[in-house]
Amino acid sequence: MAAFSSPAPEEHRGGKGTARLALSCLLAAAALLVAACSSSPGLSRAPVEDRGTGMTRAPSVAVDPAGVKLLPGAENAGKPGYYTVKPGDTLIRIGLDTGQNWRDIGRWSNLENPNLIEVGQVLRVVPPEPVAVARPVTSSTVTPGNPAPAASAPAPASSASKPAASGTDEDVAWIWPAQGAVLGGFDEAKNKGLDIAGKAGDAVIASADGRVVYAGAGLRGYGNLIILKHNNTFLTAYAHNQTLLVKEDQSVRKGQKIAEMGNSDADRVKLHFEIRRQGKPVDPAKYLPPK
Repeated sequence: MAAFSSPAPEEHRGGKGTARLALSCLLAAAALLVAACSSSPGLSRAPVEDRGTGMTRAPSVAVDPAGVKLLPGAENAGKPGYYTVKPGDTLIRIGLDTGQNWRDIGRWSNLENPNLIEVGQVLRVVPPEPVAVARPVTSSTVTPGNPAPAASAPAPASSASKPAASGTDEDVAWIWPAQGAVLGGFDEAKNKGLDIAGKAGDAVIASADGRVVYAGAGLRGYGNLIILKHNNTFLTAYAHNQTLLVKEDQSVRKGQKIAEMGNSDADRVKLHFEIRRQGKPVDPAKYLPPK
């Protein structure tokens, strides 16, 4: 306490001076106590919350080394038999453009919801290779007097496993799907098929035997549409109908009435008819018989 000067004699004798001295000592002691506490190693500060890194993290998303989100199937982009989704695509259009049933594409691509596909997503558009199953080998005892049995010749293929009587996929006997005059011919850039005139309610018939892979109005620009798959090579499309008379997965015969002509999503009553070879539009006039 040498830092404090001695008070004047008259202040020692008075009560007021004694009170001042006591207060000064008390303040000095408090200052020393605070300094000791702040330097004590046994005390720690209150925890500080790091608001820059919250406790809850977003679910992890697969990213490539550059930090870009990877969409399902991205590892197959560019490979044969795969298709990368573009803006405006739907599974129905992809099926038409690849010559496949849109439901098959959804199944091959393991889509939980076929109505939800993203631009950049990669879909399988060819059937997956069948998995070879190894058959168990039956062992037989071979002795000098009991030689190993000779391998049996393969049994001839049954008629049920042979292709249809039409021969190859190219051998399809086409007929005209409607009886009206041709309004517009094939143009690869502007018109992917033929436009055939008619009246509302006129019959639209299957141009060849096949199976319905789509029946609905989910493809913009086609109105009420039917798509038939005839074999592994050919699809046909029948657009702008007034009424659809068949359902998906239904088998139809050549010449069977499948719809009634209309003007859905068109400027007039007509049938828009396409033949697709492995998904690519071809000129139906080159396949149909002369009128």
